[in-house]
Amino acid sequence: MHTLYYGIGACSFVPHAALEAVKAATGEAFETQLVKLHKGEQNSDAYKALNPRGQVPVLVHDGQVITQIIAIADYLAGLFPQQQFLPAALGERARVLSTFAWMNNTVHPGFTHIFMPHKFTDDAQAQAAIKRYGVTLYRGYLGEIEALIQAASARGDAWLGGAHFGPLDPYALTLARWGTLAGIPPADHPALWSFVEGKVARHPPVARVIERERLQLNMIKPAN
Repeated sequence: MHTLYYGIGACSFVPHAALEAVKAATGEAFETQLVKLHKGEQNSDAYKALNPRGQVPVLVHDGQVITQIIAIADYLAGLFPQQQFLPAALGERARVLSTFAWMNNTVHPGFTHIFMPHKFTDDAQAQAAIKRYGVTLYRGYLGEIEALIQAASARGDAWLGGAHFGPLDPYALTLARWGTLAGIPPADHPALWSFVEGKVARHPPVARVIERERLQLNMIKPAN
């Protein structure tokens, strides 16, 4: 049995969607444990006994504790090779993992500068400057993801990582959604939003996770 510790709307959405895809294809059940990030449950002694870094996601399988979404995705790809979450061909796999790592080590931390500038300074003016500049950078990152989607379409690939649904697809959705929290409207990246809203969000495993986490994709409040 797999148990996924996740936060609502967090990057844990990526393995959450992968596990739903496995369940849909194989009937393999999994359990979920919600970690209420807004209440600081990730910093509790009980959770840090599981993951000392106090982060989500965590996957527990047969006593094995796996953290970090790239490691979890690679683990699931190895455990369920028939799902083809990652390409089998070495070059294609490297390309997908390169994009996955960039999303995780560049784009994702870019949102942290917008959402949690207090992590970098306690000066209010500096925090405001970090947030402003962070939005500019993040808009550019979303543009890069949009270009990757357009390149995949030009290659005839059904999904961002190739012929099969994989971790890049729910990650693109998550990062696009975070962009609206930063005030970046979907209209700024129409191809990106056409893909994540019109295709990824409608993929049944992803749709089930959106429903379970009760997510709204576009978080920009309409003008009165």
